[in-house]
Amino acid sequence: MKTKLIFLSLKMLLCIAVASLFAGCSTMRPIDDAALGAGGAYLVHELSHGNAAATVAGAAGGVLISEGLHYAAKSQADKAFTSGYDKGKSDAVKQQYWLYVSMQHQRNETGSVRLYPVQLPEQRIDGVTFQPSTKYLRIEE
Repeated sequence: MKTKLIFLSLKMLLCIAVASLFAGCSTMRPIDDAALGAGGAYLVHELSHGNAAATVAGAAGGVLISEGLHYAAKSQADKAFTSGYDKGKSDAVKQQYWLYVSMQHQRNETGSVRLYPVQLPEQRIDGVTFQPSTKYLRIEE
């Protein structure tokens, strides 16, 4: 009896191992549920000497194990996606930052700068009188 129990347990573990290999494939989900449900039903049927209620419970347990494996695989995939998305956003922000820094450096490296004086006459705009002044127009080349 003990040898038979070990043999059946190893069969069940083999079914779980095979089903877990396909846990990431959504098309394999019904097949995994059926395989583990059948494996659980067979294992419990042999251990309970044909008790129908126990066999049904074993099938349900096999399906629950299969669904748990699928849930764990989906959770891990979602976590990896979120991590990759956050890293991508971080990289985009860093890229924008270094582009801005590069533009600042280019802006500070002026070739030739000329200042042209512009004489502004006295003028009245919207009831405000501006005194004549000289402003300088900066030209960079």
